[in-house]
Amino acid sequence: HLVESGGDLVQAGGSLRLSCVASGFSLNDWGMNWARQAPGKGLEWILGMNSDGRVTSTAASVRGRFTFSRDTAKNTLYLQMNALTPEDTAKYYCARGIGNAALRGQGTQVTVVS
Repeated sequence: HLVESGGDLVQAGGSLRLSCVASGFSLNDWGMNWARQAPGKGLEWILGMNSDGRVTSTAASVRGRFTFSRDTAKNTLYLQMNALTPEDTAKYYCARGIGNAALRGQGTQVTVVS
């Protein structure tokens, strides 16, 4: 079970931090990912982290602006998003695994206005 939070409406250039609380399994046992889906577009996988907590993949669209971290004591993932642009507007999901078999939360909406 995954529950995302922290989405909001923000001005371009601003920052947000998303959280994802995992329950029913330990983050120490699974690779985790963040993905997003903009209106009318497909799912974009933006950041991946292995079970050891190392970030293993970063999409070019977010490189240098978004940071993926976790707190294993809280079994929680974080997505720090800086220098947001309207192109970052999307519903953001955390996921256990990747692809069609991934377990995803319900998502949290991020809207960036100029």
